[in-house]
Amino acid sequence: MATMADVARSAGVSVATVSHVLNGTRPVLPHTRQAVLDAVEELGYTTNTLARSLVTARTRSIGLAVSAISNPYFTEILQGVEAAALAAGYSLLIADPHDDPGHERKVVQLLHERRVDGMIVAPSADPRDLLAYLERHDVPAVFLDRLVDEPEADCGPRFDQVCADNAEPMSRLVTHLAGLGHRRIGLVAGRPGLSTTSERITGYRSGLAFAGLAYDERLLVHGDSESTGAEQATEALLSLGVPPTALVTGNNAMTIGVLRALSAHGLSVPGDIALCCFDDFAWADLFSPRLTAIAQPGRDIGARAVGVLLERLAEPDRAARTVRLPCTFVHRTSCGCTSPSEEGTPS
Repeated sequence: MATMADVARSAGVSVATVSHVLNGTRPVLPHTRQAVLDAVEELGYTTNTLARSLVTARTRSIGLAVSAISNPYFTEILQGVEAAALAAGYSLLIADPHDDPGHERKVVQLLHERRVDGMIVAPSADPRDLLAYLERHDVPAVFLDRLVDEPEADCGPRFDQVCADNAEPMSRLVTHLAGLGHRRIGLVAGRPGLSTTSERITGYRSGLAFAGLAYDERLLVHGDSESTGAEQATEALLSLGVPPTALVTGNNAMTIGVLRALSAHGLSVPGDIALCCFDDFAWADLFSPRLTAIAQPGRDIGARAVGVLLERLAEPDRAARTVRLPCTFVHRTSCGCTSPSEEGTPS
């Protein structure tokens, strides 16, 4: 197996220069850098990650804690994280906290014990133990999708956070349905305690107000961010004396449950009830009718979270920040429009 000394002899440089090229620790002249890389390729040299971590106290690994198995949306985020981490020369250790606060705390500790350089976490609805652990051990961390740390009046957040806009896009769905003549618009919201849930409820209410519609608490039900809960929540809406004529769902998993409940009642979309959803599907365009949706930039959120974490590792003392990325309004036909004219417009 080739060693760093072998690479240095082949390239005609010192071992220190080879180290600087491979680790990016000091600028090297372009022709020298290329000679080193050519020697690495020719000799098939691979770095000894374990040995390097003992010297630098860095493993060039990132821990990712997201419920990718139970929430398909996080699969797209995971792809963005993985691509960005690989491009930066980092490996990825993944754990699924199952949106359970107790398990969340355990998997984060497990990742920390594997000596990851930093973590990217999609927090649960009750992240108190998680936050306490990260603060106690001073773990560099970025929260994605869900906020845990709203900025205070006189200072910013304690942790870096990356997420999508939530309130304004949800408001847009509601005002769109109101513009089509709907006066009773129901919301199947996500799990209480999640920032995404509260922000989308805020958007729902602001959309109603903008359209001049009164808020009716009976039209807001919680589907707990999953299909079965959304199906039961939709049943509650349909049992009202005056049920809604339009529905908005808080995420893609709940959209499936809503469609299942509507089908069980023999209701067609949009003939009997209009439907819009927060979260687009890769296959939403194949539904009949095609689903009008808010598309979140999942891969961009994942990639941006990696970038923010690497900035944190490079500058541990810089101020924490919250980064929000825009969503896209994808106008199809489930809302009742027969000829969508706003396909793919930013929200």
